[in-house]
Amino acid sequence: MTVAEYITHSEEETMALGRELAPVLKTMRMVVLRGDLGAGKTTLVKGIAEGLKAASQDDVTSPTFTLIHEFRGPEVNLYHVDLYRIEAPRELETLGLDELFAEDGNLVLIEWGEKFPRFEKECDAEISIERLGDRERGIVVKGK
Repeated sequence: MTVAEYITHSEEETMALGRELAPVLKTMRMVVLRGDLGAGKTTLVKGIAEGLKAASQDDVTSPTFTLIHEFRGPEVNLYHVDLYRIEAPRELETLGLDELFAEDGNLVLIEWGEKFPRFEKECDAEISIERLGDRERGIVVKGK
């Protein structure tokens, strides 16, 4: 397992880190994003989407109510999933995530994936974001 730790001091630095991580993440199928509400998960995804040339930061918003946002890039299709409002495995099945994992060229970033042990076992990497201050974030990337 590889582990990398970062500290960012602003939203811009968090997005820049996302852009930096994008080339490594694009070879993966599933990444679980951990962190409390408002920790910066969607901010990091903004940078990843830009790094993959799938979307601009302004196009990326939290999928809390829509559950899945899709961004098509030239090399990778990015799916940003938010499971915050999903409670039961049966609800999860209706999202069709297995189809997204099965397709080559898809990267699925899952917020709140730790609610379902299956995703922790099956993911290629986990990114944890912790608030260290008003603007500072501690970010730990664990690859498997």
